[in-house]
Amino acid sequence: MDPGAGPGAGDPVVVTDGLTRRFGDLVAVDHLGLSVNAGSVFGLLGRNGAGKTTTIKMLITLLGPSEGTARVAGFDVVTQAAKVRRAIGYVPQLLSADGSLTAWENLAVFSRLYHIPRPERRARIEHALSFSGLEEFSHKLVREFSGGMVRRLEIAQSMLHRPSVLFLDEPTIGLDPVASHGVWEELRALVAAEGTTLVLTTHDMEEAEQLCDEISIVHRGRVVAAGSPADLAAAVGPEATLDDAFVALTGEEGETEGGLRHVARTRRTARRLG
Repeated sequence: MDPGAGPGAGDPVVVTDGLTRRFGDLVAVDHLGLSVNAGSVFGLLGRNGAGKTTTIKMLITLLGPSEGTARVAGFDVVTQAAKVRRAIGYVPQLLSADGSLTAWENLAVFSRLYHIPRPERRARIEHALSFSGLEEFSHKLVREFSGGMVRRLEIAQSMLHRPSVLFLDEPTIGLDPVASHGVWEELRALVAAEGTTLVLTTHDMEEAEQLCDEISIVHRGRVVAAGSPADLAAAVGPEATLDDAFVALTGEEGETEGGLRHVARTRRTARRLG
């Protein structure tokens, strides 16, 4: 990662002030205030419809705010959108790798999309394959990959241009526990080796506890609590878990969140990931 690309370790790399997004009469994000330190893993938790994905879309410049401000890697998401996009990576919920191409070919496509200089492309791709544990599968069609392998490839794609901040929208949705833990290990390694800041949304409380340094719980577009996973649990009671904190603060059981629609979406994504 370019050391001059953004704030230094420990400084805020994502900051929002009064960030708001309206869709007609619906206020999806309501004067949201966030501060994410460089080199940390930050989690945005909340039930479906809480405003998590809308917030991420504003931070990655896919959606303009109705009100308020946000800065990512030192750049304003509205007035300096192009600079924000060059400084970030994004791993969406839906499949972004092309199953008809090999892992190497997918990475080659992304290296061109990110305008990586031609002389650097091979070394960047080889490093990405090695780092993600996909070296021996570099010439295998992605349609033959397991779900965990696909997710690791997508993370590798998003890191080719060495972004300051990597946004991940439910990074392990649809994966089995073994595959999920493999993705967690890769994400931890990214922070340790590259100093990349991770901003993720998740419904998995174990994932949040294992990965996140800081968490903001969002309910109806507002932050209702913020702190470390341990601090959020302790605020509810001495024997409380993060699940308990989530229920207490949002009034929703994490496991039943979203009902049938959430289950259907999870299964559709699982099928896409193999």
